[in-house]
Amino acid sequence: MSETNTYKIPFVILTLILLCCFFANISLGSVSIPQKEIFNSLLNVSNNQSWQYIIQNYRLPKAFTAILVGSGLGISGLLMQTLFRNPLAGPFVLGITSGASLGVALVILGAGVFGGILSALLISKWTIVIAASLGSFLVLLAVLIVSSRVRDTMAILIIGLMFGSITAAVVSVLSYFSSAEQLQQYIFWGFGSLGNLSWRELGIFFIIYCFGILLSVFSIKGLNTLLLGENYAKSLGLNIKKSRLLIILATSLLAGTITAFAGPIAFIGLAIPHVTRQIFNTSNHKILVPAVFLFGAIVMLICDSIAQLPTSDYTLPINAITSLIGAPVVIWLLVRKRKMIF
Repeated sequence: MSETNTYKIPFVILTLILLCCFFANISLGSVSIPQKEIFNSLLNVSNNQSWQYIIQNYRLPKAFTAILVGSGLGISGLLMQTLFRNPLAGPFVLGITSGASLGVALVILGAGVFGGILSALLISKWTIVIAASLGSFLVLLAVLIVSSRVRDTMAILIIGLMFGSITAAVVSVLSYFSSAEQLQQYIFWGFGSLGNLSWRELGIFFIIYCFGILLSVFSIKGLNTLLLGENYAKSLGLNIKKSRLLIILATSLLAGTITAFAGPIAFIGLAIPHVTRQIFNTSNHKILVPAVFLFGAIVMLICDSIAQLPTSDYTLPINAITSLIGAPVVIWLLVRKRKMIF
């Protein structure tokens, strides 16, 4: 029996759990809606227009955003951990998120340096998304240029961390000259949010996300070969530079797009690959990539359901929930297994 057939039942179970979490997520919120009306709203036959509007224009986009964010960060984290053979590597080690944060900081905090009127005219939802995208793209471009000239994979990791340090320093300077109101706005963006996207914005997000996932699927063979070590991978005929660029591009598309549309989301990219490896007990990326997709989406939906505080008007920062819920789970799994699977 092939390894793929061995995991058919776990994949079916995870898919059912994902569907349950999805319906639970759209059922919870500050407004209590009966289950029957939720299904009627999904079918567009609800008699209550207010409930239908809440389901179709707020809860559904938020649930789909959670699936895209959780799965995308999980897969990009898996790619980075395999590429660098480092269990502490995540989707943001290349400085992609730092670049996005710098782009947003230039828009929000730039008022203190470039003048309040100009910044006030610039700030909008799409301006922030574009600024974050441009920031992450410029860092990606720099990393790609460096990776094409550097042979050592670990050197790319260090260079990515240095890019992160440089952008953090620039953000600190901008913060020093900014007002309390601007700082608060930037901090709120840093909390991350899943509920701010319309269907149009979600559609653009989804298109770029699909490109990232497609590149990740094309990287599977290279990822499995890299597990044997770069020298052995070369002897098997793997083009290291090409595979490395493909993996970096896939990670950058996923992590950069997610940061641009949902803000920096902590924990998921680092921890989900470890949880998946511990549960599935395999290093085959043909199994790990779809498994991480499902686990990431499930965990993100659960965290979002907790963050929105059902029956309450308050919504907790999603970053706080992902770390508070996820970190103890990972610690427990690693202590229980006492071994890292790589």
